[in-house]
Amino acid sequence: MPRERLGSRLGFILLSAGCAIGVGNVWKFPWMVGQYGGGAFVVCYVLFLLILGLPIMTMEFAIGRASQKSPVRAYQALEKPGSKWHIHGYLAMIGNYLLMMFYTTVCGWMLYYFYLTVSGRFVGATSEQVQAAFPEMLGKPVVMAVCMVAVVVVGFMINSFGLQGGLERVTKVMMIILLAIMVILAINSITTKGSGEGLRFYLIPDLGRMQECGIANVIVAAMNQAFFTLSLGIGAMAIFGSYIGKGRALLGEAVNVAILDTFVAFTAGLIIFPACFAFPAAAAYNIPVDSGPGLVFITLPNIFNHMALGRLWGSLFFVFMAFAAFSTVLAVFENIMSCCMDLTGWSRKKTAAINIVLMILLSLPCVLGFNVWSGFQPFGAGSNVLDLEDFLVSNIWLPLGSLVYLLFCTSRCGWGWKNFKEEANEGGGLKVKDNIRFYVSYILPIIVLIIFALGIKDKFF
Repeated sequence: MPRERLGSRLGFILLSAGCAIGVGNVWKFPWMVGQYGGGAFVVCYVLFLLILGLPIMTMEFAIGRASQKSPVRAYQALEKPGSKWHIHGYLAMIGNYLLMMFYTTVCGWMLYYFYLTVSGRFVGATSEQVQAAFPEMLGKPVVMAVCMVAVVVVGFMINSFGLQGGLERVTKVMMIILLAIMVILAINSITTKGSGEGLRFYLIPDLGRMQECGIANVIVAAMNQAFFTLSLGIGAMAIFGSYIGKGRALLGEAVNVAILDTFVAFTAGLIIFPACFAFPAAAAYNIPVDSGPGLVFITLPNIFNHMALGRLWGSLFFVFMAFAAFSTVLAVFENIMSCCMDLTGWSRKKTAAINIVLMILLSLPCVLGFNVWSGFQPFGAGSNVLDLEDFLVSNIWLPLGSLVYLLFCTSRCGWGWKNFKEEANEGGGLKVKDNIRFYVSYILPIIVLIIFALGIKDKFF
């Protein structure tokens, strides 16, 4: 059977960006900016995105395009006879399942908060009532399970209609709507009276605030966020490389995806921080901009309550959040389906049907971990199943998987620099130069290992 193809270059860029754009951009990035001092963190993040994310993303694209296979079969098409690189292909497939085991639940949270906002549940509510809504939701396994099942069923159904007819068509529309909503929300937030202080906090690096947070802490946090935001290391980008032609060089395409990914994260900050500073009364219950994960689910609903047309702006915000999360779900579901089809020869429809059942079962532990199974605390008091699954993906699978891709593309024992460069540079656009070979072969692997070691250290020590 001939390999499916994306219908356009725009489809490829939006799909790849949609995979990268998710809760890491619109949820984690703003609260990390708040916790790590504002503008200085943003500058460090962009720098590390360039020196960490772009080379590895280009390598994933190149492996996918050269092999014309899903991640589970890509190494077998490129590795030398007798090599064992293909073992990582199976681990990458497992990593996609692991990611979706908790990501589908988080996407369901966004859907539920959209329902709460659009139905007017927060209208007239006190700060304490809004604050209580999030733990109340976590305590309702049926509500969370229904939202998770909706995400899984709709996601696999869309992908079952084919690459162009399902995934590409829906993602194009969804991403364009997402970007339009973001711009509208950002303009509204920036033009709100009293937003100037929030813009200064967000856009102007302040060395004093950076020192308060600890300069090393800010740098390490920015490095981690830049690395994890692109979901590198589990073949999430390689799959889309396998669906495109040879018309464009891959470094330029990686730059386009990174720009779109950064634009979404940056604009999320423009939505959130001016609003937070413009409505200090909304934080009267003492959850300010450095509140961490509660920023989106607790602080912002209170802010919308203090805002003219707050129900409208809150509804639009959670549509945007849901679309951002769902774009990643669709992209990773495609990766899972492609791997399954390569391994079994099943049709798209059969693969989708089986994975709907499998993914619902795999996602239930995360749902139940906040309520029925709340006694299971893998990392001590207050931790849960989601923390364990997120740790496995973010701290183990992504960094070590990225290291394998790096070594495979630069080592003589793997695919090798020459083959990688030839594939990456085929077509028009920005080219990979030999003068970065030493950096990506020797320095970048060390940085990835440092990220891995710091992730283990922070969790256990």
